[in-house]
Amino acid sequence: MEALTGFTALQIAAALAATFASAFVRGLTGFGMAILLVPVLALAMLPLEAVLITNFLGVFIGLSEIRTLVRDAERSAWAICALVVLATPAGLYLLTVTGPDLARLIIALVALSAFAIILFPRQGDTVHGPVTTGGVGVISGLLTGFAGMPGPPVVPYYVGRDLPRSVVTASMLLIFTVAAATGLAAGAAFGEVDWRLCGLALALFPAVLIGNWVGAKVSGRVSDPVWRVCVGTVLAGAALAALYRLL
Repeated sequence: MEALTGFTALQIAAALAATFASAFVRGLTGFGMAILLVPVLALAMLPLEAVLITNFLGVFIGLSEIRTLVRDAERSAWAICALVVLATPAGLYLLTVTGPDLARLIIALVALSAFAIILFPRQGDTVHGPVTTGGVGVISGLLTGFAGMPGPPVVPYYVGRDLPRSVVTASMLLIFTVAAATGLAAGAAFGEVDWRLCGLALALFPAVLIGNWVGAKVSGRVSDPVWRVCVGTVLAGAALAALYRLL
């Protein structure tokens, strides 16, 4: 309970509900936890706190699956991971010098862009070149540091291609795990990590495990168009909720 000191009951309740819902989306689709969780947490706490808590949870759940992720990920995921590591500190620095309201607005817009990305058509057997891969890595790193959301450039890179679902999921989740770890390392280097956030993340982690497990059970029982609509709706709702507070 000491880990929860300093957080109100409303903050903890909002964090639990958002954590379970976002983990369910992760289990269902292989992505979406940070895109959904950060904007909602940022309604109840500072954006930097929301980003760091989400990074802790991303590392925890990623490490629990790391053997599968390393085995099944596409080789391009490793190149993107390396660029994420290099670009994340710059994104976090931008967050530390940005006012909370502006940061919330940008984070909400990033989440809203993810909703649009979900609706993009598949790109068939397209093989992305080094320029595209490099751009995805750099942008993903900047978004990891600033918004705790490496997903918006990564999702269309993989989901938009005709790859086995296991490869798509493992590639994205490997990148997200590395991104979360890098975000925490950058935060510690900047002296921005409040370790009570780790305690809160540990308290929330059971909700991640349960939500992810339930989502994984549902995954495979729904058609591709259905889960795209469902996830897009959830992401749009999270973005609009974050925008509502600002307006």
